[in-house]
Amino acid sequence: MKRIARFYKVSFERFYEDSNNCLGLLTREECLSAYEKIKLPRRATKGSAGYDFFIPYPLVLAPKQSVRIPSGIRAEIDCGWVLQLYPRSGLGFKYRMQLDNTVGIIDSDYFFSDNEGHIIIKVGNDNFEGKTIELPALSGFAQGVFLEYGITIDDDTDAVRIGGFGSTSKI
Repeated sequence: MKRIARFYKVSFERFYEDSNNCLGLLTREECLSAYEKIKLPRRATKGSAGYDFFIPYPLVLAPKQSVRIPSGIRAEIDCGWVLQLYPRSGLGFKYRMQLDNTVGIIDSDYFFSDNEGHIIIKVGNDNFEGKTIELPALSGFAQGVFLEYGITIDDDTDAVRIGGFGSTSKI
């Protein structure tokens, strides 16, 4: 196996700001308690391709509802690799939980963006049976898989990322 990345926590200030932007008004104490318990993504078994991401706050997601989850995580990834995010298989199968953008793409240069490369994952409850998704804090909710990629022979891109999510379309 190639070792091409490393996970880190974002700073507390970044986590606090993004938690309030995503989830509403939270006290510093609530955020600090969640921040101190953040677990870095990890594989469940040596044969697992995906790294499980753990939710820092408890979540109740009604049908047809979605929410942005600040993971508290950033990933330093070697150039030529990408981290792709998906819902945990069981949550997708049982509840039809989905990422709102279908597949999350974390580029290697996202680590250096002005938001510290904070991975924020937006999930939705898209089931047809009226099931509510309840996730306790620190339970796995998403998984990330590292994939190698190539570029075209005539690629001449030299732009550098400055911002966070959605910034590459503004270049």
